[in-house]
Amino acid sequence: MRARELLLGSFQAALDAADPLKRVAPHLPAPPKGRTLVVGAGKAAAAMALAAEQGWPADKELDGLVVTRYQHGLLTNRITVVEAGHPVPDEAGEKAALEILRRAKALTRDDLLLVLLSGGGSSLLALPAEGIGMDDLRTTTRELLRSGAPIQDMNTVRKHLSAIHGGHLAAVTRARVIALIVSDVTGDDPTHIASGPCAPDPTTYQDAFDILERFEVSAPPAVLRHLEAGVAGEIPETPKPGDPLFERAENRVIACAQDSLRAAARFFGEKGVTAAVLGDSVTGEAREVAKVYGALARHIRAHGDPWQPPLALISGGECTVTVRGDGRGGRCAEFLLSLAVDLDGTPGIHALACDTDGIDGSEDNAGAILAPDALERAAAKKLRADALLAKNDAYTFFAALDALVVTGPTRTNVNDYRVILIE
Repeated sequence: MRARELLLGSFQAALDAADPLKRVAPHLPAPPKGRTLVVGAGKAAAAMALAAEQGWPADKELDGLVVTRYQHGLLTNRITVVEAGHPVPDEAGEKAALEILRRAKALTRDDLLLVLLSGGGSSLLALPAEGIGMDDLRTTTRELLRSGAPIQDMNTVRKHLSAIHGGHLAAVTRARVIALIVSDVTGDDPTHIASGPCAPDPTTYQDAFDILERFEVSAPPAVLRHLEAGVAGEIPETPKPGDPLFERAENRVIACAQDSLRAAARFFGEKGVTAAVLGDSVTGEAREVAKVYGALARHIRAHGDPWQPPLALISGGECTVTVRGDGRGGRCAEFLLSLAVDLDGTPGIHALACDTDGIDGSEDNAGAILAPDALERAAAKKLRADALLAKNDAYTFFAALDALVVTGPTRTNVNDYRVILIE
């Protein structure tokens, strides 16, 4: 197989390993004595809801409401799917979150609240805390997205601005709670996935306030007043570890990045290519991470150490991009553009970086593919990779080379998938 086919085939193997239609059914609980309400949020929510319907006994009561990103919906029969704004929240998400809380509050101890969560749920379950408006939440979210803050820090802030995140959903119901989770964060801690609506929150208002200061996030006055009131103890903290309410709540991660990386490694092995998984929790600035990986790839290419080519270097996690320019492109494309600059046309090294949700940042591509001749081809089109990187314009670079990877919504999300193929 050619390098491009190998790279794309490995990405598909990674996606298949995180397919909710395959991962949800084995984890469905037995029906309760009472009724079952399914709620949820995330880019995988519609696929998870469909899987729950297909795996649930036909003679047992099941209904519910999940919210997913626009254009990520699926046709379901018993669970209503609502589409809302992501990565910036909107009123559709707010309305859905209010309805989810209302229905969860009505459950009894004989009932079951089945919660389906995946990446993207933080913005899709958009229910601002009292005193904060939707415009305030939107503004804060945009500033956080531009700041380069890690997702865990972003979600610490979100949990303290929300009436449903940070364990609040589990707190409002008397029913048993089981949350099935497709993880999109490094470490797979349920408190950080979709901002942990059913998980205890170990962070504080002070933590949230410090994050805004550390990343120089300009938050609206209403947000600052709310956090300051929380720091002063004037409003209650989020539910914490050890709270008795979590004795009836279970958070179960059913798909994660490591599963997908292993599946990709098996794919390469079947094609006669050695695969080295370098970790499922790689973080940091995308352009800086790329330099480290570029140095490793060049060393292996030159010396055959510590592995002999052909070799696939595979990694997952979620890098960040601190936006300084006005270009287009997400963290996967930025990683590849920085890698291109670092490799400087080194022969025999190809790469792919894609977000498993099918959306790199806010663009229409999942990511891109880097070939050894990319800089040469770009120069022929009067494009300078270093100049485009400086303005965060990786999308323009790869679009000009017809090297974007476009999948459409994958309806799953286990973070970024990166592979460097050394011939």
